[in-house]
Amino acid sequence: MFSLPNPFTCQWQITEEMIDHYGHVNNVAYVKQIETTAWLHSNSLGLTIGQYQALDRGMAIRTHHLEYHHPLHLNDHVICATWITLCDGKASLHRRFEMVNTATGHCVFSAQTQFICIALSTGKIKRMPGEFIEAYSTAYRLVKDHV
Repeated sequence: MFSLPNPFTCQWQITEEMIDHYGHVNNVAYVKQIETTAWLHSNSLGLTIGQYQALDRGMAIRTHHLEYHHPLHLNDHVICATWITLCDGKASLHRRFEMVNTATGHCVFSAQTQFICIALSTGKIKRMPGEFIEAYSTAYRLVKDHV
């Protein structure tokens, strides 16, 4: 179903407020869902927004590469997957995302995002704290031989 092994997955159901004037899911809803998926994954690795704030560190988006393969419509059910595809142990983290429509089995959306570690207080690039390195490196090791 997915292009890499060991994804973190979550469910997404398409609701009316996500539908645009073309009758399918608005592009902004996909971006919001990858943010939600990334946070759910980070939380599952033991990292919360409270920890980010206490450490004065965060992972900010440097780049997004988004690909829309098939449209989604009202009431569609989607499995969202994410992987850590790079954690350099310094300041850079890469994620990959795929979304599959459960009714058709088609990959409807894929994305790659590069994050950079910053100090929340200043926005300046900083080295990842040990807590980030440990959690994200563990997830990265699950896929590194396949990317």
